Amino acid sequence: MPLPRMYRVRQSFHRRRLADIPAGVRAAMAEARLPVKRGDTVAVGAGSRGVANIAVIVRAVVDHLKELGAKPFVFPAMGSHGGATAEGQLEILAHYGITEATMGCPLKAGMDVVQAGLALGLPVWCDRIASEADWIGVVNRVKPHTDFKGSIESGLFKMMTIGLGKYQGATQYHRANVNHGYETVITAVGREMLAKARIAFGLGIVENGYDETAKVEAFNAEDLEAGERRLLKEAREWMARLPFEHIDVLVVEEIGKNISGAGMDTNIIGRPSNPHEPFPNDPKILWIVALDLTGDSGGNATGIGNADFTTRRLADKIDWKKTAINCLTACAPNGAKLPLTFDSDREAVDSALNCIGLTKPEQARVIRIKNTLMIGEIECSEAYLPDIKKRPDLEVVGEARPLGFDAAGQIVPLGH
Repeated sequence: MPLPRMYRVRQSFHRRRLADIPAGVRAAMAEARLPVKRGDTVAVGAGSRGVANIAVIVRAVVDHLKELGAKPFVFPAMGSHGGATAEGQLEILAHYGITEATMGCPLKAGMDVVQAGLALGLPVWCDRIASEADWIGVVNRVKPHTDFKGSIESGLFKMMTIGLGKYQGATQYHRANVNHGYETVITAVGREMLAKARIAFGLGIVENGYDETAKVEAFNAEDLEAGERRLLKEAREWMARLPFEHIDVLVVEEIGKNISGAGMDTNIIGRPSNPHEPFPNDPKILWIVALDLTGDSGGNATGIGNADFTTRRLADKIDWKKTAINCLTACAPNGAKLPLTFDSDREAVDSALNCIGLTKPEQARVIRIKNTLMIGEIECSEAYLPDIKKRPDLEVVGEARPLGFDAAGQIVPLGH
């Protein structure tokens, strides 16, 4: 089958970047008027997303708390990730460089929870180990959520709800989301946690469109909700996007939990993770081809159901138990549906191009990306060239060439 000629295209996004991350974190923490006193134990929650520089950021938080004379420890603030086991969640933190050696403090993990209060008529759950500390702090990226739209989405409130709730809380809250809606549940539970769970601080991280740390800001319990709402507005403004609304075939080299909680960021592909809430269908992509699963996902292929075509090399890496736990906890079993699976990347791409209607494959509107986190440089097919030339935020880099595959039919990675 003839393939479309592809152009390397560089996108221009908001480029604010925090130059000295440890200094920025320490300054933010110092400005937050923390209630922490000398000798206090502080549980610092770290999550399971691919947050840029997360180990550096958490270490800076730990160092600041030590300077105050406190006794910090780090715990995994995760729901069902890591197979819903303490060992699995510690392995995820280690993947991101968060260990006792790198943090300079203990790591403590468990799946037991205690009741911290009530919200929406339901018990509010808190990690037992964290609850036994004098104070709790949460560290998380603030960004548009992959499941819903609101004024609070993915960030500190979500970590206080799903992360501190562990598997028991995550399961309960996702079921409550079906009835009440995500934003209502996260807001109600987060407010109850702030009122009852001795939350000392939340450190919010905002990234730019190049997956770089753009801003960090710390809030005490009193200021946290308003602060997170403000950071979300900035995160939405700075977020990377695909450059065109209509796409025949999107080729995604890799998906994974370290890329997005939904495997592929639904804000980028315009497809929801679950059927419970309305989600903007922008961009409008006819077919998505997912070629591989990242190693850092540990076999968790949540979100593969948003692809239409995939490969045997991806399917063979799936840990169905981990994937099932994650998708069932989220009440989104469709996220684990396996698409049509082909022995090679070339077969998967050819099959997608065969399903675009009367448009000839070489004239198809095709975009190829590494993953939904890294879209600063992408490939666009020749059909987009007239539009690219009109856009000051897009720059063609290099000469046109067909989509490249090796002798085994595996795609030549973007950037080669």
